[in-house]
Amino acid sequence: MQMDLKTVSIDPKRRTFAHVAERIGADKIASRYQEGTFDMQTEGPQHYRPLWDPAHDYFDPDRTKIAMEDWYAFKDPRQYYYGSYVIARSRQQETAESAFTFVESRGLGAAMPDDVRDTALRLLLPLRHVAWGSSMNNETTAAYGYGAAITQGALYYAMDQLGIAQFITRIGLLLDEAECLDTAKDAWLHDDAWQPLRRLVEDLFVEKDWFEVLIAQDLVLDGILYPLIYGEIVDNVLTMKGGSAVSMVCQFQSEWHAEATKWIDAQVKVAAKESDANAELIKGWTSKWRARAVSALLPVAAIALGDGAEAQMDEVLAAFDKRLAKVGAA
Repeated sequence: MQMDLKTVSIDPKRRTFAHVAERIGADKIASRYQEGTFDMQTEGPQHYRPLWDPAHDYFDPDRTKIAMEDWYAFKDPRQYYYGSYVIARSRQQETAESAFTFVESRGLGAAMPDDVRDTALRLLLPLRHVAWGSSMNNETTAAYGYGAAITQGALYYAMDQLGIAQFITRIGLLLDEAECLDTAKDAWLHDDAWQPLRRLVEDLFVEKDWFEVLIAQDLVLDGILYPLIYGEIVDNVLTMKGGSAVSMVCQFQSEWHAEATKWIDAQVKVAAKESDANAELIKGWTSKWRARAVSALLPVAAIALGDGAEAQMDEVLAAFDKRLAKVGAA
């Protein structure tokens, strides 16, 4: 008996969910990112208003002064939804683990000059508290923000910063004994060099406008801190003095910031272009927190740079101000 097998092409009645098709067109095939992002925000009757904030609904666009006609105008240039985000971070985790294993197995941390190791510990370990604070501040955006297009990106940012805090802890344990973490915590709480930065981070904990928190933390503070600390001091200054091992185990921070910059810049650009009122708000917030970030980071940079901290800060700010101009925040 001879059997002829034939394929039959069945055209689906619809290619995606109806609410996604309304945004991209019924004939287009939606990406996983679009299906996991568009119109996922809870709307409609929300039972009752929270007793701790009766002026707002639980999910309320009025929790920020920024106004958007469509809260899904925000886009993630990385196209991250949960699956793609986890896969990307898993690969980066493997790379980071390899760097830590390489440094530890070859004793590169112990081979560093004592003064360079001491500088690295004094500079980096208190920053785990800054990363934890950044995680908390982005969780504020994820909790009180409006529209999954921006809140899911903020939540990924929060988880990334929590991971960075853990990486910094591992750097301390790699270069010294566990007591160094207590020393760093004491410096964070009491050392004069860290108090302006600590105050800035903790002031953001009580800011009510979640978009201002996003501007202050992700755009301004992290936008200055990462190029200054990891780009200039770790990758250049410490490496030139024999601290290349530190640069190797900080690889995730450097690569992550380059990626995170694309995300926050995209959000700010969209909000600024929405209206002149939005643009003025963003410029005001940027100017306010830029001044505080610079004054807070200068004494921290001086731990490694001494009198050269101001000159290095000027170089970082020159590049940062160009970035602000491109996204409409200056």
